[in-house]
Amino acid sequence: MVSPGTPTYDQIRLFLAVVETGSFASAGRKLNRAVSVVSYGIANLEAQLGLQLFEREGTRRPRLTDAGQAILAEALTIAQGMDGLRATAKGLLEGLEAEVSLAVDVMLPSDRLGEVLRSFNTAFPTVSLRLHVEALGAVTALVLDEQADIAISGPLVTGFDGLERISAGSVKLIPVAAPDHPLARLAEPVPGAAREHIQLVLTDRSPLTAGQDFAVRSPRTWRLADLGAKHALLREGVGWGNMPLPMVEGDLMTGALVRLHLPDDPGGLYRFHAIHRRAAPPGPAACWLRDRFVETGKAHPDPDLPDA
Repeated sequence: MVSPGTPTYDQIRLFLAVVETGSFASAGRKLNRAVSVVSYGIANLEAQLGLQLFEREGTRRPRLTDAGQAILAEALTIAQGMDGLRATAKGLLEGLEAEVSLAVDVMLPSDRLGEVLRSFNTAFPTVSLRLHVEALGAVTALVLDEQADIAISGPLVTGFDGLERISAGSVKLIPVAAPDHPLARLAEPVPGAAREHIQLVLTDRSPLTAGQDFAVRSPRTWRLADLGAKHALLREGVGWGNMPLPMVEGDLMTGALVRLHLPDDPGGLYRFHAIHRRAAPPGPAACWLRDRFVETGKAHPDPDLPDA
C-alpha cells in the first residue's frame, strides 16, 4: 500500500496561493516567486501526495480536481494553525501573556461579562482565558492566592494593603419573592415583616468573609453558595431575598417573581472593583481586560441608591 509523503509548508503556501489567485502566474506575483518555481512546487506537492490536485489540460486556468478540493480544506487548516502559531510567538516576544486568569463576582451581570469577553477575544485571539466565577471574599481570595491575575470583585474585605483596586461600576439589588409568598401578598409594606420569613442569603466559599453578613435582615436564613440555586428557590416560593436586577428582570415581567417593598430592606447598590496584587502588575492583555471592565462599569451609571 502506497503512503503519501509529508509536504512542506512552502508547498502548502504555493497550493493555497494558486487556489486564491486562480493561476500559477498570479500566485508567483503574490509570493514574489517565478512561475517556474510555483509550477515546480505544485508538481512536487502532487508527487508527495500521489494525487493530481489541478486539471491543467483544456483550460486556461488551473481547476481543482475532486482530490484537490478535499486537500484544500486540510491545507487551509494547516495554514490557519501556522498563522496562529506565529501570532502566539509574536505576542510572547512582545511581552503578551499566553493566558490570563480572571475571577469575577457572581453578581456581575452576564451581559456585561459577555460584552467584555467578546471584545477581548477579538483584540487578543492568541491569549487563552481562564475564568473563575465566585461570590464575595472568594473572588479576592483567588487574587491573593495567585490563582487569578485580575478580578472584578464585589464588596472588598479590608486589611489587604497588597491589592490595587479601581472602581468598576455597580449593579442594583432588589428584594424579590414568588407571587404566592406571604410578603408578596401584603397590601401595604409592614416594618419588620421580612424578619418573620426565611431569607435566602448568598454565602462565601472562602474564609475571608466567612461569618460576615451582607444585607441580612431576618434571623431565619437559608445560606447558599450558588446564586443560581438561590434564584431557583426564590421562584419556588421558599423564601425571599435580594437579587441583581438584570438577573430577575425577565421574572418580573412574566410574574414568576415580584418586587417586594420592604421598609427594612429596599435594596441598594452592589459595587464592583477591579483588583490585582500590587506585587504582580497585570500584563498587556490583563490590563486591557481590567480597563474594559472599568469602562463598561462607567457606562452603567449608578442609580441614586444606598449601598446594599
